[in-house]
Amino acid sequence: MRRHRRPLLVLAVCALLVQMAFAMATTAVRQTPTIDEPVYVGTAVVYLREHSLRFNPEHPPLGKLIIATGTVFAHPRLEPGFRGDQGELGRRLLYASGNDPWRVMFWARLPVMVMTLLFGLVVFGFARELTGSVGALVALALYAFSPDLITNGSLATLDVPAAGFVVTAAWMVWRARGRPLPYLPLAGVATGAAVATKMSTLPAVPVLLVLAGWSYWQAQGACVARPRRAARAGAAAVGVALVLVAVVWAVYLVVDPRLRWTTPPDTPAVHGPGALLVHALPFPEPYRDGMRIQFGFESAQWRGYLFGRLYTGNRWYYLPAALLVKTPLGMLALWLGGAVTMAVVPRLRPAVPYVLLVPGVLLAAAMQGSRDLGVRYAIFVPVFLAVAAACVLAQRQQWVYAVTAALVTFVAVSSVRTYPYYLPYSNEAFGGPKKTYLRLHDSNVDWGQDLGRLADRLRERYPDEKSVWLVYKGSGVPSWYGVHGRDPLRVPPNRVHGLLVVSDTSIAKADARLKQLIRGSRAIDDVGHSITIFRRP
Repeated sequence: MRRHRRPLLVLAVCALLVQMAFAMATTAVRQTPTIDEPVYVGTAVVYLREHSLRFNPEHPPLGKLIIATGTVFAHPRLEPGFRGDQGELGRRLLYASGNDPWRVMFWARLPVMVMTLLFGLVVFGFARELTGSVGALVALALYAFSPDLITNGSLATLDVPAAGFVVTAAWMVWRARGRPLPYLPLAGVATGAAVATKMSTLPAVPVLLVLAGWSYWQAQGACVARPRRAARAGAAAVGVALVLVAVVWAVYLVVDPRLRWTTPPDTPAVHGPGALLVHALPFPEPYRDGMRIQFGFESAQWRGYLFGRLYTGNRWYYLPAALLVKTPLGMLALWLGGAVTMAVVPRLRPAVPYVLLVPGVLLAAAMQGSRDLGVRYAIFVPVFLAVAAACVLAQRQQWVYAVTAALVTFVAVSSVRTYPYYLPYSNEAFGGPKKTYLRLHDSNVDWGQDLGRLADRLRERYPDEKSVWLVYKGSGVPSWYGVHGRDPLRVPPNRVHGLLVVSDTSIAKADARLKQLIRGSRAIDDVGHSITIFRRP
């Protein structure tokens, strides 16, 4: 066994990644565009064709450039010079330009799937340095079977790339404790890539810069005088910051080398500390305007839904509660055990800031956000805590190995059982995917992904139904997929008879009119655990 240890390790890594790739790919080909995807895909095509930054300025370009590397193989048609808003751009590209939305979306999602697999190797490498090969396999298994990572890793969105770049930066900073010269510049590149993908990663930057300085301090050793040691550590942190800034500028210049930009007329004014932050950052003007737009989003009133209660505004505990619902139970246990082990085992304590502090700061910042729309805002948690969970094996006791193996198996079984409905996943304590809509909404359950399945269901089970009424929440165009339903909210209730098809998020946010229609109907079918079909007499 000792002779074959390395081949077996490689085989196990490949098996876990192949499982994840299969889950993501087969899920991606069945899901219609989620709400955000058409915007990102349309913007990516404009980046390539017109080198213009005018669409989707609230998010930096790197994630959409990654998506663009896939769209080039789809060869989508799009008339240049489109003047509508970014939502209309996405619909024009997918449904009004002669393209096949299934083909365009698969190619747009493929680069994100590849990046998700590569970040799995980062998690494996990080955990291996802390706990060895067996612990690294535990970390990779938790990553590869995570329903949230499979869900978001199979979509043309920005959440997983941003989280992956942050964990890569943390790993590079950790490795700099031994060899700062090669790894600190790489940490700057990874941090810059995260910031150039999503602005929500900015709270991690000060933490990573401090850790970069601390890693350089540790690398110098006690033989260097303290003042010189401190000066060099500070210079190292500044160097990482400069690389970060250069990466952000380079990303914008890749899209438009001349950096043509006009501030959108509806860009909100920002005051107070937010304004100081916007002005202080040494980033391109479109980035700073994007931050102003994000601050505008945060000042708006959004509706949330948690454990059956619809509310306006935010709840600080929303993300922890949503993670509790949507994380496999075995994974939760290993996260907790790994975090405790890191705190109590002396040789692991130095890694605590790199593995636990970074996601802790990001989670604290996300919990203050006004948009209680999904655990995707905390997708970095399963990425970092997969590394932390591997640390339970540092205790090196037989019962720990046995319990860990049982919990990982439980996670794998829970994940496989939900296939292919990863997006509405919830763990067994909350009733599984069929019951998620009772506790959460939006991108936790129903993100517009099941129009294709709905069309198949109507064709197979209700081919002779003459009256179909549709309340759909999403960016897809139902008629393109063969769903021809009338809007029941535009006619008197007494005229609505036959099939009433309602997105589960619309049920959660139902107004008095829709509630009246639902009360007078009987649920008869479920599509993808995200759309409910009612029979209304």
